[in-house]
Amino acid sequence: MRGGRIRLLSGKFVRNLEDTVGLEEYHCFEEQTVSRSSQLTLAALLSAVLVSLTSLLAPITSNAQHSAHKRAKPRGNSVQHVLLLSIDGMHSLDLANLVKDRPDSALAKLSLHAVTYTNASTSFPSNSWPGLLSMVTGGSPNVTGVIFENSYDHSLSPPASDCSKIGTTVIFDSSIDKNRDAVDGGGGIDPDRLPRDPQKGCTPVFPHNFVRVNTIFEVIKSRGGRTAWCDKHPAYDLVNGPSGTGVDDLFTPEVRSFRGVKNVESYDDLKVAAILNEIVGKDHTGTREVGVPAIFGMNFQAISVAQKTFGAGYLDGSGRPSPPLDEAIVHTDESIGKIMAGLKERKLLDSTLVIISAKHADSPIDPARLKHADLEVIPKAVNAVHEGLLAGLEQDGSVALLWLSDQDRTAEVVNALRKIQEVAHIQEIYSGESLKLLFNDPKHDPRAPDIIIQPTPGQIYVDAGSTFIAEHGGNASTDRNVPLLIVHPKFSRLEIKFPVQTSQIAPSILKALGLNPHDLDAVRIEKTPELPGLDLNQFR
Repeated sequence: MRGGRIRLLSGKFVRNLEDTVGLEEYHCFEEQTVSRSSQLTLAALLSAVLVSLTSLLAPITSNAQHSAHKRAKPRGNSVQHVLLLSIDGMHSLDLANLVKDRPDSALAKLSLHAVTYTNASTSFPSNSWPGLLSMVTGGSPNVTGVIFENSYDHSLSPPASDCSKIGTTVIFDSSIDKNRDAVDGGGGIDPDRLPRDPQKGCTPVFPHNFVRVNTIFEVIKSRGGRTAWCDKHPAYDLVNGPSGTGVDDLFTPEVRSFRGVKNVESYDDLKVAAILNEIVGKDHTGTREVGVPAIFGMNFQAISVAQKTFGAGYLDGSGRPSPPLDEAIVHTDESIGKIMAGLKERKLLDSTLVIISAKHADSPIDPARLKHADLEVIPKAVNAVHEGLLAGLEQDGSVALLWLSDQDRTAEVVNALRKIQEVAHIQEIYSGESLKLLFNDPKHDPRAPDIIIQPTPGQIYVDAGSTFIAEHGGNASTDRNVPLLIVHPKFSRLEIKFPVQTSQIAPSILKALGLNPHDLDAVRIEKTPELPGLDLNQFR
């Protein structure tokens, strides 16, 4: 951001999308077909071959009329852009309450032209990393290889090592920044803080190297579309995917450098400004003409921070927000209104599909249920079985993940944990067959934990002395039930209560852009379906 200029667009959010775009004025491109009924001359045959090749290679447009780097438009597809917004921390309940209580809000107006999935779930674990990867790969942690932001890998080596030791904690949070207190992370990721891969010359494993499957950014870019994304740490390099180059314009200011709810709202404003620059065909700094991305978006952080902050959060189990949380919700809603006004001003509403969801929600909603876990109880129980048996432990938010140095002793550890189940406030223990029903076999996947602990509702794992009043990561509905709206002027208001997963967003994005969802590795492997109730064929 430094040295760049931000151009903020003004204007109020449209009261009704139909005021801006009459549905009868919506133009679709007709698909062109080559007749096979007549005999072709050799010249005509060559022409048909060229037409076919051109059709296959035609890139999706990046709003070429505003671009210095013009790209070809896809034939017969009216959706040229997808805007993906993740309102981190937001529950489906928060959205329902907002729409009911503030009918003039941006999100309430958008819901008039949206398919709203009221029973949508993010990934389990409901951590930011698997939550985002769910949306941009179409896959679960079983195929992405990413179960949590911080984890353990039996096949990698510690940072800054010679790889003589195999097995290490994998940290991909702000601590891998060169300077985690600087807006730009001090210049990005410090390779000396990354795990190393002994199978690849002991080279550092960057976040994008850690992802096992491709992303929508890689697929769309390979078809000629411009790609952009904004998120909260430099570690969100992960959205680049295994190629390392999936995102043309990646903007990852460090959220840690902004403390407090109001400051985090200002932090979100940085990313909103970047989106507004991209809507007018510039890069996120507003300094270069590059064309509107085919896929772009950002995460909002303010609501999640307000949910977690002492003195904020919710007033009761019905989801009534405290004044600080209410302010964060209003600020986020107004930011979305600014983004929609920007699309309207550039006449991009017709050609843009807007998707609004969340990487995760936050738990508990009911402040009466809050309990801070004793972080010493679980490791003491494991060490009582055998000292050094705990290779890796991640007690974070509303879940605990355990990796053992001797996996043959998993049953012994589980028995020890059951003995402290009440004092440790453990609701459920996943191990053995119960774990393998949901996750890869830990004996075959070096990243899969041997044991996963779901605490009782309301208990969170935070550092001693922490004032956090909510977190995420677990399998509770208050962790996983997130909003999901698919917005377009052609849509009428529709609510679908059938359970869906945020992983279904990725194949739906490619389908909307006229691309093949099966170009995503995760979609092929896990057979991820598109979201139901979307007539995406009308865009072609």
